[in-house]
Amino acid sequence: MKIFAVDDDPITLALVAEVLRSAGHEVTTCGSSRDALRDIPRAQPDCVISDIMMPEMDGFELIRELRRRPELAALKIVVLSTKSYDFDRRRAKELGADGYLIKPIERTTFVQSIVEIVSEDVLVTYWGVHGTLPVPGVRTLRRGGNTPCVSVEVGGEPLYVFDCGSGIKGLSDRLLAMQQGRITVRIFLSHPHWDHINTIPFFAPLYAPGNQIEIHGPYQGDLSIEQVVSAQMESVYFPVTIREFGAHLVFRDLREESLSFGPVRIDTMLLSHPGYCLGYRLTCRGRKVCYITDNELFLRGDPHRDEHYLERLADFVRGADVLITDTTYRDHEYPAKIGWGHSCVSEVAELAARAQVKRLHLFHHDPDQSDDDIDLKLAETRAALAKLDASVECDAPAEGTDLVL
Repeated sequence: MKIFAVDDDPITLALVAEVLRSAGHEVTTCGSSRDALRDIPRAQPDCVISDIMMPEMDGFELIRELRRRPELAALKIVVLSTKSYDFDRRRAKELGADGYLIKPIERTTFVQSIVEIVSEDVLVTYWGVHGTLPVPGVRTLRRGGNTPCVSVEVGGEPLYVFDCGSGIKGLSDRLLAMQQGRITVRIFLSHPHWDHINTIPFFAPLYAPGNQIEIHGPYQGDLSIEQVVSAQMESVYFPVTIREFGAHLVFRDLREESLSFGPVRIDTMLLSHPGYCLGYRLTCRGRKVCYITDNELFLRGDPHRDEHYLERLADFVRGADVLITDTTYRDHEYPAKIGWGHSCVSEVAELAARAQVKRLHLFHHDPDQSDDDIDLKLAETRAALAKLDASVECDAPAEGTDLVL
């Protein structure tokens, strides 16, 4: 990339240039924000890295002026500052910054952080794919035996996490290993059944002061999502209570609604499952990720099948780049499990075909299913899609699988 670095501190400027150049990037440096405003339009860089606290013109003013120029619309802007306050982060985003990094830089992670912010990619990672309860052992070595957790990374944005099954422990370990300083995470719970919430206390970023963790979940009538999470951590059940979290914690009850977080939009839909359960659609940079778990579609001819609901659901996930959805049972297993709130192969395939999704990912596997059973379920789903003449890529991702959109 062509990178233009602006900072009145010559030592920081030299270090940034050295690290980026050693990674193969072309770097122009400037010690004056006013000079940078003059030179950046001529240089046409891919990315500007700017300090905030500079004489004559501070970094916020520089961002504002750069964003006023239509010829620089594609320019990525990253703030690099010692100021770690939430206000400054928010202000930078409001003015048009794409990312915000804190000094001093870490040589081992700085370049990757810049690349992730500049990238237009959306990264989906699977941390747990089974349902109901963890099933470690030789039968689940290939796909893993942890319960639901999926993360979505968008460059320059907080981390988005869907559900807090036992898989979130692996995500927690990775975040700690990255040592990236303050962390902001937005968690979206599908519903408060234990396999989706009971590993919340083991998400280490919750205990670190300075982190911000938002937990969003479906409205439960007389119980808020905060009460639901707090109740499972009362002392009789767990030795650590929610009061011992060090992070700034925000709870939000959700209904069917739409939420906007800068370039990221989250839409919700109530699903067919006992109690209040929400499906999520994340839209960002032209990509669409749909997370629809714990959802029963019912077979044709079943009196509980709701065609109006099925059409609404198809519209909700229509054209998704990836539909991650409850496919708990193979077709021959489902008749004994009708009314349990989960779906089988043929109905999931029909939904994916009707909604013309690009990728279908089978999720929330029955705890009695081994890796070999899931292989058979995947083969049956692909056969069902072929029978429907649907051009849908289908897979059953394992824990640790990344999907770049």
